[in-house]
Amino acid sequence: MIRKNIFSISVSLIILYLSLSTPQTFVKIGFFDIPYLDKFVHFGLYFVLMAVIIVEHRDFCTNTRILILIALIPFFLGIAVEFLQSGLTSYRTREILDMIADTAGIIAALLIWLFIRPYYYKEGLK
Repeated sequence: MIRKNIFSISVSLIILYLSLSTPQTFVKIGFFDIPYLDKFVHFGLYFVLMAVIIVEHRDFCTNTRILILIALIPFFLGIAVEFLQSGLTSYRTREILDMIADTAGIIAALLIWLFIRPYYYKEGLK
């Protein structure tokens, strides 16, 4: 079970580490002083997580309902991480915009897979 999900677990652990790290862990560079950059990072991390989950289970993700149920895993991970940030750290807070960005990344990965899936099975890439 763990071997089949090694990449999903790895990405989840990276997200957990980055979410609970101190702000000093990340070096600020003037070039990257983009407003709401952290929201784009949240979007990207959860997009990658959902994409990895889909790729690892692409043979199982043939039904849209199953895919949506699988998407609940990173969704609840995102919510749990936000609560952990506010509960375990004094330097991080729980933000609704982070949860929205996480969810948007998950949905984007789902929509891309739903668009690609027919071609994936049609071309025999399976």
